[in-house]
Amino acid sequence: MTSSDVGRTRQSAIYRAGTFGHRPAVPTDGARLAAAAEKAMSRRAFAYVAGSAGSEATARANREAFARWRVTPRMLVDVTERDLSVELLGRRHPTPFLVAPIGVLSMAHPDADSAVARAARTAGTTPVLSTQASMPMEEVAAELGGHPHWYQLYWSSDDELAASLVHRAEACGSEALVVTLDTTYLGWRPRDLDLGSLPFARGEGLAQYTSDPVFRRLVEERVAAAGPEPAARERPTPAAVRSLLAISRNHPGPTRTNLTAPEPRAAVETFLDVFSRPSLTWEDLAVLRELTTLPVVLKGILHPDDARRALDAGVDGLWVSNHGGRQVDRSVAALDALPGVVDVVRGADAPVPVVFDSGIRSGADAFVALALGADAVGVGRPHVYGLALAGEDGVTEVLRNLAAELDLTMALSGCRSLADLTPDRLVQT
Repeated sequence: MTSSDVGRTRQSAIYRAGTFGHRPAVPTDGARLAAAAEKAMSRRAFAYVAGSAGSEATARANREAFARWRVTPRMLVDVTERDLSVELLGRRHPTPFLVAPIGVLSMAHPDADSAVARAARTAGTTPVLSTQASMPMEEVAAELGGHPHWYQLYWSSDDELAASLVHRAEACGSEALVVTLDTTYLGWRPRDLDLGSLPFARGEGLAQYTSDPVFRRLVEERVAAAGPEPAARERPTPAAVRSLLAISRNHPGPTRTNLTAPEPRAAVETFLDVFSRPSLTWEDLAVLRELTTLPVVLKGILHPDDARRALDAGVDGLWVSNHGGRQVDRSVAALDALPGVVDVVRGADAPVPVVFDSGIRSGADAFVALALGADAVGVGRPHVYGLALAGEDGVTEVLRNLAAELDLTMALSGCRSLADLTPDRLVQT
């Protein structure tokens, strides 16, 4: 299927609406999109989404890496018909964009993961459902209505819980399992730290856990071991009351009941205990293979040697990412790491798809990443900003705008398909 009308159709729709006084729901420029979202979101919510580790040098490096590349357009090429589609893990995707997994979407909009799922379906983009979602995966899959999706796994320190999440992902139709490797601990994030704000401590982003039978059993065991709660001796502070209300609202069941029940607070404490497994090693991938027949993609690969080990372990895909700069301050920029990983994969006996994220803000950015060897790119913060500004419609517009700009960039550079996006289309400054 050709996509010769993707860019012009989107462009024309915006201009036609403009003649009647209607402007896009979200800015079409990445920087203005972030600025508009900051005005729309609470201080705590924007800090969580936009913030990065330490001095945020990695986040800046991600953007600076893109700034070092320039596209070299070629002329007199018939680009009447163009094809943005790509084959990934046995399915043909209309565009090379994936909706990257981002947790706690309820901080951006009350419709949260549900709105993103509907928007992804409308835009023909495959979403990757987050372990830290605001809605259970089964509800999100129902919203997708058969539209393809992947599931992102944070490997819990409780292996039975991790297995349960994997089996649920299989049951609700996930087509791949994306194992995030770079979050064995939360990075040092000053924007959140200075606000004393961790959404999970308020019960936000725990829907995959509180809907899980293994996790609920762990909570019940904690409550039984603790026994009756002692009577409060001091008057709670307003902040403590607000936190209790938040935990009660975010936990399944009536808020009024949750206010006096021990389970909501025990769920938060249990999550903080089991969130991640820092002891995870390459040997554990064999355990995962025994748990599922789904294709396994490893997310967070930056070093060529790790790419080699992953291929030796028989994984089905690699995801080059530094978590948008959120985990390690002064990390290598993801785009700078991409060519080294691609070289390893392309030289393998059985190459696998390479997905890229961290720094994508435009269709032109996607062009660069694809030309450097990525097979697909993940859209992270921009789709959350669209969600904050206009809910489902905002996410749809962001995804459509990115595809439109990529399509026009390809056409104006003499590229008819993603196969034409090769390193010789770029120059480095």
